[in-house]
Amino acid sequence: MTKKIFSGKFGMICFGMLVSVLMLSSCKKDDTGGPSGSAAEGTIQASVNGKTVTSLKIATFANRISGNLAIQGNTGGTSSEAFSLLITSENGVGTYPIGGGANIANIAAYIKTEIDLSNPGSPKTETWQAPYDATQAGEIKITEISTTNVKGTFYFKAKRSDGNIVDVTNGSFNINF
Repeated sequence: MTKKIFSGKFGMICFGMLVSVLMLSSCKKDDTGGPSGSAAEGTIQASVNGKTVTSLKIATFANRISGNLAIQGNTGGTSSEAFSLLITSENGVGTYPIGGGANIANIAAYIKTEIDLSNPGSPKTETWQAPYDATQAGEIKITEISTTNVKGTFYFKAKRSDGNIVDVTNGSFNINF
């Protein structure tokens, strides 16, 4: 004989509470929005270990699909730098932690790619990812969002597979969907 875990009224209430907790745990709501940062329209800008990096408008985009918000931008060229931000369970204006718990799946990455034009099929790519342990590695703050545009700020510490850490600070984005 099998026993259903979420059967009856009590089980449905417990299931509803569990789903609510999981949905809300990836976001710390901040309705004030705050400053949107200094990124020009269509770009992502941040300081990586003290050096300013700005993505090209043509190589920067944001997608909002099934409650998730993906933001990516690249500087382009044979020696490029890129940012990738993902907010799961995006719920509008607010502050979203990067890491900091088992139920927080928001992630960020900084990527460097070098392409040798004599061998373009074998680019050298280095990726620093956050979070890299159980602690909060940073945050993404959405200050404005509409059906056509998203603006906000971010910062994070990210680690490469060899243990090297980069500090991404003063990040901002201003991207049309």
